[in-house]
Amino acid sequence: MTMIWIVLAVVAIAVMWVIASYNRLISPKYQSLNGWKQIDVQLKRRHDLIPNLVETVKGAMEFEKTTLTQVIEARNRAILAQSVGEKAVQENVLSGALRQLFALAENYPNLKSNQNVLQLQEELSSTENKISFARQFYNDIATSFNIALQSFPTSLIANSFGFKTAELFEIADAAERNVPKVDLKLGR
Repeated sequence: MTMIWIVLAVVAIAVMWVIASYNRLISPKYQSLNGWKQIDVQLKRRHDLIPNLVETVKGAMEFEKTTLTQVIEARNRAILAQSVGEKAVQENVLSGALRQLFALAENYPNLKSNQNVLQLQEELSSTENKISFARQFYNDIATSFNIALQSFPTSLIANSFGFKTAELFEIADAAERNVPKVDLKLGR
């Protein structure tokens, strides 16, 4: 009879451990999903601002139609991207197209003084910062989740219940890793 109680106690402890391990995996899983949704909200804001910016500068940048088209095409590809990795790649392409647009806008004095353009640029810059913070938050939580998934013995539970590792936002373009060149020559 004592042996039955020992076996039942061991089984009860094992079941409680499985439940506790499962619950420890659920929290970071949903935190990483929330982190991704925060990125998604900021990306939507960015995608909504871009057509307004393009429309505002279109008339003044008559000779830059290719750049404007590249921005819109990059935006459309970014909207259609599905996975975290694919989104990261397409959003980086969009960032490059926006940088090119902003650089070209500097050559147009009437755009540099246009309040609508300045406001849209400021809103996009602010959104870019929010996206950066949201990506960092997401990557931190997703990394914690991935560590929990691969830590033994929790990995046994994760594999049994089909948990998948969270994909991280990474720099896809090697050129983005380069240190920017700073020229401090003032009018020389």
